[in-house]
Amino acid sequence: MMLVSLISYIDRNTLALLAPTILRDTGLSAEGYGWVISAFSVAYMLGNPIWGRVLDRAGVRRGMLASVSLWSVASAAHALASGFWSFAALRALLGFGEGATFPGGLRTAMQTLPPSQRSRGIAVAYSGGSLGAVATPIIVTPIAAAFGWRGAFWFTGTIGVLWVLWWAIVSRRPELRHHERLESAPSGGGLSLRDSRLWSFMTIYALGGLPLAFVLYGSALYLGHVLGKSQVEIGHVLWIPPLGWEAGYFFWGWITDRFAAHGTSVRLVRRLMLVLTAVGLPLAFTTLNQSFPLTLLFMFLSMFASGGFVITSVAWATYTFSSRNAGLIAGIGAGSWSAVVAALMPLFGALFDRGRYDLAFPIAAACPVIGLGCWLLLMARGDKPRATVDTSI
Repeated sequence: MMLVSLISYIDRNTLALLAPTILRDTGLSAEGYGWVISAFSVAYMLGNPIWGRVLDRAGVRRGMLASVSLWSVASAAHALASGFWSFAALRALLGFGEGATFPGGLRTAMQTLPPSQRSRGIAVAYSGGSLGAVATPIIVTPIAAAFGWRGAFWFTGTIGVLWVLWWAIVSRRPELRHHERLESAPSGGGLSLRDSRLWSFMTIYALGGLPLAFVLYGSALYLGHVLGKSQVEIGHVLWIPPLGWEAGYFFWGWITDRFAAHGTSVRLVRRLMLVLTAVGLPLAFTTLNQSFPLTLLFMFLSMFASGGFVITSVAWATYTFSSRNAGLIAGIGAGSWSAVVAALMPLFGALFDRGRYDLAFPIAAACPVIGLGCWLLLMARGDKPRATVDTSI
């Protein structure tokens, strides 16, 4: 599951990495590029809860075989795209298929690991996304240099097909082949749109994780247009910010498991989110300097904090709600994140076109602050959580 999330992010980040070259060759504007990202995000938003429910009902084995087959075809077909509409359609198909990635990872962790290890298990499964963001510049840059950007997309489709063949063997494990319903978390109930805790989860996941998309999709354009870096130079360093994302998953996953193991008060989870918000704030000041290393550091810290928001919010939700809905919980979280990305990426693209990076970066940095405020407000208005976090997390 870690490898499939890695492949999913190689697939989606290949476009982001090669955006300067693709925009030049196809005539796309940065705003048009933002709408292409939005098409992916809308389809991803819809696909997450749909695949989450499919995985909860039909099982991880069959659901992941279907979804990865679909998105691998869509990824390879990017090599045939020539303009806005073809890119938008293929990104939408890719986004819908990739909607199974994190529901599958969470569902697998819940089925195969004891409660005391599940946050770290989720971190491992999810970490492929951040690792894919780290690996994409290293792997794809030389392929694109040798075979062009179209050749890079043929490569991404091929690795997806190889994973499908391997998964057909690996997923023969009894706990994955024979689908069973998960036990209900002792604190949890079902999911209801009238429950303010569900909306608080969606809000903190979406807005806390928004800087991940902003840095992933916008950093190459900023480094090229503002700092004057070439496509090759960008490829050599663009693995650094996602390394913070990777480190964030494991570090905050370990912290969350320690909370669970010792029955730590939910009040400390709120304090943890305050720390995460503070760590990510330097992103707002990126444009106040022209230092290449400092810019990369600010992006690194932002992704480190956002990874923590994702892991902490998912762990909190699997405690709060029934673990029978593990796939759907992951789908709702990732879908809400994608909805915010779909709404804001065209805005960021338009600001980039106008050279208003001084507005784009503070807006992205403010999203986790707003998310935390909404989370606290919704939690205060809803049912109060239990005094401790049980090891069922």
